[in-house]
Amino acid sequence: MTISKPVFDRLGLGIWVGAFLVVLGLVLWSPHTRTVTLAYGYGSQEFLAGRPLYNLQSEMGYLYAPAFAALYVPMLKLGPHLGGLVWHIIGFAVLTFAAMRQVRKLGGQELPWLLSFGLFLALPMALGAIRNGQATILLTGACWLLTLSALEGRRAETFFWASVAIIAKPTAIIMLLLVGALRLRLIPVLVLAVLFVLAIPYAFAPAGYLNAQYADFARMLTSMGLDKSGHFVPTDFTAPFTSAGLPMPEFAATVVRVVVALLTLSAVLWFDRRLQPGWAGLAIFLTAAFYMCVFNPRVEPNTYAMIAVPAGLAIATLWREERGGVLASVLATLLFLTGLTGVERHMHDFFYPWFRPIAVTLIACSLIWWFWAKAGEKTMKVGPVAHG
Repeated sequence: MTISKPVFDRLGLGIWVGAFLVVLGLVLWSPHTRTVTLAYGYGSQEFLAGRPLYNLQSEMGYLYAPAFAALYVPMLKLGPHLGGLVWHIIGFAVLTFAAMRQVRKLGGQELPWLLSFGLFLALPMALGAIRNGQATILLTGACWLLTLSALEGRRAETFFWASVAIIAKPTAIIMLLLVGALRLRLIPVLVLAVLFVLAIPYAFAPAGYLNAQYADFARMLTSMGLDKSGHFVPTDFTAPFTSAGLPMPEFAATVVRVVVALLTLSAVLWFDRRLQPGWAGLAIFLTAAFYMCVFNPRVEPNTYAMIAVPAGLAIATLWREERGGVLASVLATLLFLTGLTGVERHMHDFFYPWFRPIAVTLIACSLIWWFWAKAGEKTMKVGPVAHG
């Protein structure tokens, strides 16, 4: 089974860009509808006024680092229309650039088709987060570019994308830890990026105020995964058990997260050693994105946008290498349809919150298994792949 090359060489990319242009039109038409940028603007307003950023009694509200509040100020000053437009463009551009760079690293034939088909498959799952202006889109692109830059040993790029990723969302620390494990010599660069992000707000606000905010920020990070008093409903791997009336104890969930974290580390180390560099970047980021979505206690449906594009490109790569086939067809259909489960209200109510973690686990584990098998094949043929 094959997908017509002329059809998807440009069509998928055109739909990806076209859908984003529609999003920009909606932002200009109604900037306060279906958006999380209000929370970002609130953080910047509180930062400028010297008021507390965090409400430790709530699971919702402003959940980002003080640096995010400081650097979002220009968007706030531009107003909801122009500021929203610029914010959406930044996130979309970074994510699209990351996908394009990954495709170039994959090499081989039919690269325009690979990019176009992968983005087409990812669009339904990614579009909700793109429409809402969620920092997840910027986080995804920055973490992906951080992975590719680190694997190539580019220190300046690694520092830049690590800084952007941490600013976008605190969960980027997971990606920094993986990158540090993969490239020990880059640990000083990653530490410097963290320190740089922590220092940024001190250029714009008094030290005493910021010290108090960092104390609250630390308490929020260590408690928000345990506080179940709010109305936030996690959509992580525990959601299917909760939906079935068998909620998983917090201790058991923590044990699962630790075990899977160790398996994730083992997998990315294997990919780094055994796969060709371009393939290794995609396999490593796909594995990391899977962990950051399914095993993050703060995950919500739109968080799964993080795995949408790497999974789409991985499925397109599988399709190209295997000339189609049952596995590629099933995974492509599952990824595309999973993104559509939130389109209609009754459908959303039926599938929420249990379906996405199950579907994404099936997709990601199948792709990770395929990359693992390809790594084994390459090892038998040419031996270990050397990485400088």
